[in-house]
Amino acid sequence: MKGIFQDLKRKDHKRYLGGLDVFKYIGPGLLVTVGFIDPGNWASNFAAGSEFGYSLLWVVTLSTIMLIVLQHNVAHLGIVTGLCLSEAATKYTPKWVSRPILGTAVLASISTSLAEILGGAIALEMLLDIPIIWGAVLTTLFVSIMLFTNSYKKIERSIIAFVSVIGLSFIYELFLVEIDWSAATAGWVTPAFPKGSMLIIMSVLGAVVMPHNLFLHSEVIQSHEYNKKDDASIKKVLKYELFDTLFSMIVGWAINSAMILLAAATFFKSGIQVEELQQAKSLLEPLLGSNAAIVFALALLMAGISSTITSGMAAGSIFAGIFGESYHIKDSHSQLGVLLSLGIALLLIFFIGDPFKGLIISQMILSIQLPFTVFLQVGLTSSRKVMGDYVNSRWSTFVLYSIAIIVSALNIMLLFS
Repeated sequence: MKGIFQDLKRKDHKRYLGGLDVFKYIGPGLLVTVGFIDPGNWASNFAAGSEFGYSLLWVVTLSTIMLIVLQHNVAHLGIVTGLCLSEAATKYTPKWVSRPILGTAVLASISTSLAEILGGAIALEMLLDIPIIWGAVLTTLFVSIMLFTNSYKKIERSIIAFVSVIGLSFIYELFLVEIDWSAATAGWVTPAFPKGSMLIIMSVLGAVVMPHNLFLHSEVIQSHEYNKKDDASIKKVLKYELFDTLFSMIVGWAINSAMILLAAATFFKSGIQVEELQQAKSLLEPLLGSNAAIVFALALLMAGISSTITSGMAAGSIFAGIFGESYHIKDSHSQLGVLLSLGIALLLIFFIGDPFKGLIISQMILSIQLPFTVFLQVGLTSSRKVMGDYVNSRWSTFVLYSIAIIVSALNIMLLFS
């Protein structure tokens, strides 16, 4: 009898450990999450919340749903083929198709890095009164050191810590304000287009669904060792990837929503329109106290540093993929991609007069490039030649192309507005 109980205990223990296996696979999704809680998002979300209250929360919900579908799909590409999106484009599409798309994706990653570096610089100005230019230089140097001297696993752990700090900061901030939850709930599920809101809507969309993140996810999802020729091994990784993606994207949705909620409950309620992140910090202090302002700036610094790291990695992955290579920081093409993205972004910052406007416009550039990347991705994952038995179903292809068309339509609306 004692032996039977011991066997049962062992089985329960194994079942418990098996249930915990899923946490080994948490990480790649959070690297992607960092990309859509970056300083560009802060600018877009605080502009949305301060000017339009809770009415644009639906954009975060819509873009997060689209993001889950797109990131899950591109992660499948990486797991099944062992190639990132850039490598797959180079291998399976003609150069006249892949080169322009990958070239504009590199430009989009530069635009992303510009927003991320600016965010870190703005945070350093808030905390230590360091001028924007010198803050940008310091942010770029720190990120470069992180990327060139640390392994992927160390960077992944750092990113998880940064996301935790950002999330806890906003939980603290939300406890200090009075949220109109009925208006917020309606805002999350009811599409609205207030007069003059189209630029902000496109900026929020571009800040959440980001082209460089699609390239990055297809690359970093391969960090987990598995047998790419064994169906059982592939299916196991695919299962855990879905949990990682859902968990990470919901975390991102919550943090983005918290930004709009905070702005709506403080600035919109007081009739104040936020035009720069420094202004947001200075206005929070009299409304919520000095601690809230410091926590805000610290969370922004974490967002700036972590998202600059991931945008640099994405640029390295895109650039290396043009040459049919996977991302590796010791590889010369990966290094050049990282340096191009961070270096050109830093150079552009020297010529930007209005940092906040720079953040908003950088997000709009991302949303304009995004349809090209999405159509490329869906074309590849819908190809049996590329995906084999894991090719998209007809329903998945329909949903994915519908998302691409919606994003394109929103861009056309932006041009008309």
